[in-house]
Amino acid sequence: MRPDVEAMKADIEQSVALLRRRLDWDVAVRKLDELNARVEDPTLWDRPEEAQAVSRDRSRLEGQINAVKAMEQDLEDGVMLADMADEEGDEAALEEARALLRGIKERAARAELEALLSGEADGNDAYLEVNSGAGGTESNDWAGMLLRMYTRWAKAHGYEVTVEAQEDGEQAGVKSATVLISGPNAYGWLKSESGVHRLVRISPYDAAAKRHTSFASIGVSPVVDDTIEIDINPSDVRTDTYRASGAGGQHINKTDSAVRLTHIPTNTVVSCQTGRSQHQNREQAWKMLRARLYELELQKREAAAQALNDAKTDIGWGHQIRSYVLQPYQMVKDLRTEVETSDTQGVLDGDLDAFMGAALAARVGQTRGSVAD
Repeated sequence: MRPDVEAMKADIEQSVALLRRRLDWDVAVRKLDELNARVEDPTLWDRPEEAQAVSRDRSRLEGQINAVKAMEQDLEDGVMLADMADEEGDEAALEEARALLRGIKERAARAELEALLSGEADGNDAYLEVNSGAGGTESNDWAGMLLRMYTRWAKAHGYEVTVEAQEDGEQAGVKSATVLISGPNAYGWLKSESGVHRLVRISPYDAAAKRHTSFASIGVSPVVDDTIEIDINPSDVRTDTYRASGAGGQHINKTDSAVRLTHIPTNTVVSCQTGRSQHQNREQAWKMLRARLYELELQKREAAAQALNDAKTDIGWGHQIRSYVLQPYQMVKDLRTEVETSDTQGVLDGDLDAFMGAALAARVGQTRGSVAD
């Protein structure tokens, strides 16, 4: 076996062994059998909330177990292909085997990081909120670019993206937007993205072609399911209704269907305007408010040093977590983990895994290297 193939094989075997230990393999397999039995019990579906929770746990565990099994089988196939190609001197087939092993290695690395998503809400869906900073059109355009970036990241990973509220800028971009990102571990991956993001570029809106610096903030909250109790005193919440704006159905711009909720003690504001009725928007806004207050509680428990990035955050110098420099050079750098890359277009098109992985690893006390250009 070629030395490089042998090295990749050893790395993958080490990752798979680590994943098995983290899953506590024998216990995980028994638990999956128990969850399968519960799902097949017709009486479970008489309790919809419990049934949804059991189904979610089963899907998550089954996905983890199947991922490990698939990597083990693919590793066996890749090594067999490499050995045959080496014996026959078939360089094309050998390169195909190397590519297969590299792909398995990347999958194993991501699975290792996902195994670190052990927070109580990491497996939940997430609300992602974008707010532009001071600067008018420049910052609005940057906020719109960030919204596109996270939407592309989410869709590339099979997540569903639903726009819950959006206020467009006068000339370009968005002033603010909230999207629901649905899928396994959505909150776990996105939670480290909360913070202020800084852009440096030649402004397309400046006739003098001067360099501009713009800021926008990202806030991420977990969707709170019905098994998590969040006690909100209705008297602490102010409800405002207004006419929804933007593209929509027949009720858009005709009735006061949009709903804005303000939690007075924490000055937490959420809004929803995409439902067909005020009732739908009110129901969704309450879910969003519960999520935001739950995120506040999580951050208190973790004693997070990072400030919340909602509507009351200072969006400017001294608060940024990541810089995106397009002029006079090309560089995206995370100021917390020192991970950086010159592939700015790739990042803006949603290639964020290296940044998210480094932040996740750092959060549990590990380190990770820089992104190769």
